[in-house]
Amino acid sequence: MGRLAETRWRSQRTSGPHKVLLQQIKRVGECILMSVKISVQNISKSFGGRAGKPATQALDQISLDIHDGKFLTLVGPSGSGKTTLLDLLAGLNQPSSGNILIDGNPITGPGKDRAVVFQQYALFPWRTAGANVSIGLEGSGLNGVRLNRRERRAEAEKYLELVGLAGSHDRYPDELSGGMKQRVAIARALAYQPDILLMDEPFAALDAQTREQLQDELLRIWRATAKTIIFITHGVEEAVYLGQRVAVLSAYPGQLHSVIDIDLPARGDASRDIRSDAAFAALRHQVWQALHSESPARKAA
Repeated sequence: MGRLAETRWRSQRTSGPHKVLLQQIKRVGECILMSVKISVQNISKSFGGRAGKPATQALDQISLDIHDGKFLTLVGPSGSGKTTLLDLLAGLNQPSSGNILIDGNPITGPGKDRAVVFQQYALFPWRTAGANVSIGLEGSGLNGVRLNRRERRAEAEKYLELVGLAGSHDRYPDELSGGMKQRVAIARALAYQPDILLMDEPFAALDAQTREQLQDELLRIWRATAKTIIFITHGVEEAVYLGQRVAVLSAYPGQLHSVIDIDLPARGDASRDIRSDAAFAALRHQVWQALHSESPARKAA
């Protein structure tokens, strides 16, 4: 390459679309190097703003990295944009500005690398528990391989057993308790083997005892599958009990207040009441304080 051509190539490489491409390559490299599964990069989201009406800003400049195989809980008051953020992660909506990357690639819509578990079970009442679990396997199959009916049943039974519902394949939703229905919903989400579970207050409608049982079940499932989990909750205690980190959002608009590391002994041990430990109480208070204090970004404004 001649000196003039080399100079021109170097100039192009640091300007215009070439510069943008290099920045994207750099971000991908950083994600791979640090095992970052999800990178939320300065995203904002607004709704409305038509017919002369002002737009409503739901999220304001949120940045957050979530590492592969980690369990992040997301807590915030009503109006903090928790569900809006989950919708963006699921690809059900697009941010007004900023980027969300999964394995270094921008989210452009829903994908089989992500599954969502909602507060409402959303089970088809005319299908058995097993048929609800296997519904995601009926089209393109599993990892692109089509499965016959017997293979789909085997997969459904495997995941029903994983969530503690062995032998329930042929039971209909109206024969199941609320906690059992949510277990079926979790099994359905796991059945097509996503990398990421997005959970929007899945235990909110359950009684306290069932909720604690399912929290322990979810921790066991997470350890068994090594999924990356993002779990939305209104409950401070639930956020601390489940998460390796707790992301706290403030409201109107939703901003990331802080991310609190949760360093506790192994949770999910039914023989130990970790919620009564002093360390648990201190972390719960730390998250509570963050929820009830002003966002650092808002203070600086």
